[in-house]
Amino acid sequence: MKQLIVAPAPHAHSGDSVRRNMLLVILALLPAYVVSVLEFGCGALITAAISVIACVCTEWVISRYLLKEQRQTIGDLSAVLTGLLLAFNLPSSIDWWIVIIGAVVAIGVGKMTFGGLGQNPFNPALVGRVFLLISFPAQMTTWPVAKGFATSYVDAETGATPLYYLKHMLKAGDSSVIDQLPALKDAFLGAMGGSLAEVCALALIIGGLFLICTKVITWHIPVSIIATVALFAACTGWVGALPEGMTTCSYVGYELLTGGLMLGAFFMATDYVTSPMSAWGKIIFGIGIGFIMMVIRTWGNYPEGMSFAILIMNACVPLLNKIRPQRFGEPKKA
Repeated sequence: MKQLIVAPAPHAHSGDSVRRNMLLVILALLPAYVVSVLEFGCGALITAAISVIACVCTEWVISRYLLKEQRQTIGDLSAVLTGLLLAFNLPSSIDWWIVIIGAVVAIGVGKMTFGGLGQNPFNPALVGRVFLLISFPAQMTTWPVAKGFATSYVDAETGATPLYYLKHMLKAGDSSVIDQLPALKDAFLGAMGGSLAEVCALALIIGGLFLICTKVITWHIPVSIIATVALFAACTGWVGALPEGMTTCSYVGYELLTGGLMLGAFFMATDYVTSPMSAWGKIIFGIGIGFIMMVIRTWGNYPEGMSFAILIMNACVPLLNKIRPQRFGEPKKA
């Protein structure tokens, strides 16, 4: 007699697949990538190409020769997405060999060491990015200035990011650096220096809304992160911690539109594997990321804190997954 074996929940009744979801995320990143190419020139093309190729090759080599797997997993596009996300976290003028090291760490350590896709506790792209930031701090904090498509890859002009000026302004109380900040309109549209992900908040928001509309992600994590950052920044202004010449509204705007906030909120914190399953777990997860990031930005040594905040909250996901809805038909606990 044949028996029907039912696997544990959750049970998906749709045409979703890993490849489809990865492809949709890649498509959602394309608007921001096009803007980064227009702003940083061939450097954005070279950095992204090296990162993607290195990630795909690393996963193929490990699967083929170390894990001895007959069926390759590179076709699910997860390695391509990891390479693209890693490139978005790097300066467009960074040395090619540093990009390869980051890709090997992201895939080899952040993903395949734990058994591959679906088993990694931390976001692989962020593992690679933080490793490079600790190992090569000078190269990882030398940001090219956006000068248009003709920007040189080798001899790109460099400068400080808006977050650097904000941190200097808060620590030293120096209002003179306010003149160095780009207009909020430029920050929204992408006319400023930084990593590939810092050039255009509008493009990232469009991509994020596309993912929400196609139900690849839900609103819980992005909204909770953005709301927490906005509230934290507003409280900083309300207590009078801002120097003369900086209003609370403009400070909130700069915290939201500069740095890796939009990329992290829509594309990295929402990773299926490393984020909670329940709605309340996602909200708590997002609040934790936003709070930790603002603590690092305000009092830490780094002007940016999104990568560290997401990795810290990744470690809390097993605990947050204890928050589960009541089973159907289960009696209420007293």
